[in-house]
Amino acid sequence: MDTVTKRIQLSADKALYKKMFELHTEVEKAAADAGLDQRLIELVKIRASQLNGCAYCLDLHTRDARKLGEDERRLYLLGAWWETELYTEQERAALALTDAMTRLSVNQDVPDDVYEQATSVFTEEQYRAVAWAAMVINGWNRLGVTSHKPLPVQ
Repeated sequence: MDTVTKRIQLSADKALYKKMFELHTEVEKAAADAGLDQRLIELVKIRASQLNGCAYCLDLHTRDARKLGEDERRLYLLGAWWETELYTEQERAALALTDAMTRLSVNQDVPDDVYEQATSVFTEEQYRAVAWAAMVINGWNRLGVTSHKPLPVQ
């Protein structure tokens, strides 16, 4: 089995990392202020991290989701969320939006049907919060994957 090569940790730039974390904190606050369940936001983070292959973020956010009471079965099946009835209408819309935003290099757009699905179940404030959550986790994923950020010791 190949081992993961060590790389420069982008998080070592403390000033930039602090700004990224401040943005993350503001997005979390916006989601809470919009009345979104934190578990929905964790599903967004996990799904984007699955698509981006970020082991560090997958480890972190699946743990966070479990602490919030998320069901293990839903976490196991998140990679095929569209094939199950385990997710609410809002979660399905958030996951579809996350998939589209995370795959912009392939899709070149968020399809109209995905946008319409999301705006039919979220207020404008909630839609913005979900989209920002997807954007921020994609940023974190890029830091983690590029740096080969090691998993924390359990």
